[in-house]
Amino acid sequence: MEAADRLVVRTVRHGGPWVFVLAVAAIGGSVLELALPYVIGRTVDTLITGTSPGFFSGSVIGSATGSVTGCALVLAGVVVCDSLHVWASGSSSAAASAWLRHRAMTHVLGAGPALTRHLPEGDLTTRLGMNAEETGHAPEAIVSGASLLVPTVGGLVALVLIDPLSALTLVAGLVLIVLVLRGFMRDTSEVVAAYQGVQGDIAARLVTALSGARTIAAAGTTESEVARVLAPLPLLRAYGVGLWQANAKAGVRTGVVVPLLEVAVLVVGGLRLAGGDLTVGELYAAARYAVLGAGLGSALGYVGRLARARSAAGRVQELWRQPPLTYGRRALPAGSGALEFRGVSGSGLRGVDLVIPGGVAVAVVGRSGSGKSALAALAGRLADPSEGTVFLDGVPVRELSRTELRRAVGHAFERPVLVGDTVGDAIGLGLATPAEPETDEPSRLRSQDPDATLVPAARAACADEFVRRLPLGYATPLAQAPMSGGERQRIGLARAFAQGSRLLVLDDATSSLDTLTEHRVAAALSGELRGRTRLLTTHRVATAARADAVLWLENGRLRGYDRHEVLWERYPAYRAVFQTGVPGVSDGGRA
Repeated sequence: MEAADRLVVRTVRHGGPWVFVLAVAAIGGSVLELALPYVIGRTVDTLITGTSPGFFSGSVIGSATGSVTGCALVLAGVVVCDSLHVWASGSSSAAASAWLRHRAMTHVLGAGPALTRHLPEGDLTTRLGMNAEETGHAPEAIVSGASLLVPTVGGLVALVLIDPLSALTLVAGLVLIVLVLRGFMRDTSEVVAAYQGVQGDIAARLVTALSGARTIAAAGTTESEVARVLAPLPLLRAYGVGLWQANAKAGVRTGVVVPLLEVAVLVVGGLRLAGGDLTVGELYAAARYAVLGAGLGSALGYVGRLARARSAAGRVQELWRQPPLTYGRRALPAGSGALEFRGVSGSGLRGVDLVIPGGVAVAVVGRSGSGKSALAALAGRLADPSEGTVFLDGVPVRELSRTELRRAVGHAFERPVLVGDTVGDAIGLGLATPAEPETDEPSRLRSQDPDATLVPAARAACADEFVRRLPLGYATPLAQAPMSGGERQRIGLARAFAQGSRLLVLDDATSSLDTLTEHRVAAALSGELRGRTRLLTTHRVATAARADAVLWLENGRLRGYDRHEVLWERYPAYRAVFQTGVPGVSDGGRA
């Protein structure tokens, strides 16, 4: 069984109790529809002859009134089952989609930024949204499609009992219908996979365009960007037409086979009636059972849904190719954030051996693509190296529990994304510690008084003053707190300061600050935050000069590790790092 098919099976199992209701309604309705021709046939014979021949002769059902009552009850049961079928189909699909979307979202966020390097954000959104929903329709497609086998098999058995010759005619027609469905499943699966792939491509292009809307407007390239985003539309249309053609071709084939099959059974049954081998009621029942047996052709729609679900499940399953980060159970000993890289390679870094004492400020510099952000991500374990080990206070970061690691390390980024309902929530993100997977410890805050943590962190990041000017201060909803790029960076810094008790990883996190604010933040980093190890990736010569030491990276390798003044004096290549015209960088000047 392929991985996509296994995911479909798991999705069906998580459709909740509604899958059981769906199965009962579908099978019950099929059984009642199977019984309906028999009951109607007996009723016809009773009304014509005055009594029902065979098994029901002499019984209450054998009377005209009893036969009509029986028909009414069976019809009522069919209506009830159909109603439950519709309700359960929607409910089971919703429950299955919700489970799959939650599971996939948990994996995507657990895998971290490594996954977004392989799949564009727009494509990820399509997989988590549209494709997860399409996979969620699998319970309905499988259960409803399988329930069609009940009237098909039942109709065939009934025809064998009524007239074996008519049953042979039905078997021949069913073979043709199965061949049509099989070909439709094959053709549709191929086209649907391509169609969904193009949808993901368009979504990825759209997200890129939306994120760069200001740049596009400033460059006056709106029309060309629209053309770029919509460039795959002809291909999408071609695959859409292919889907329509596959559906139409299969529909025409079943549309021809089913009526011919019904006519063939009627012809055979009519000849048997003329020969006195069948009654009028038995001929009617035979005709109805032929219709029910040929109803397998109506599985075309369910087969199409199942093909879309399998293809969508394949796209969702690809998310698991990037494994999530797993955590250990160890806690940190007493320490001040000593950091060690031992033979670390991966994410663009090669053979990094490095020891950073606890409590020092280290600037990480290098040209674009040198591996600065990769080193920052490995230091705070946003990713794992392919080789080697990263240690925090002597403990491999892989072995730390999630809670212990995230309490110890605070991250701030160049373009922070603010998460939460209010500004205070954005700063306090991560302070509410969830229970560890391997323990039953309840959620709790690091501090009984959140303000005791949030406000000092905001002050250190120079964010407290402008936050208090907001309408509701720290309780201001984020949607009602428009911020400049520098203000967002200050909130991101405050979040890192509030969380990281041993190590602060600031990945170009002061690039949007004005000179005065950047100087005040630097004073905080060398003042009240001095007891923590500070790792700062930067392009600014002034930041490098203020640090206790500088890590100089080049092409993923550690080129130098010393004080800024020493590197500046000894290496012209180091001075050249700051002579590239990067905004905010002094062109060769010393601090």
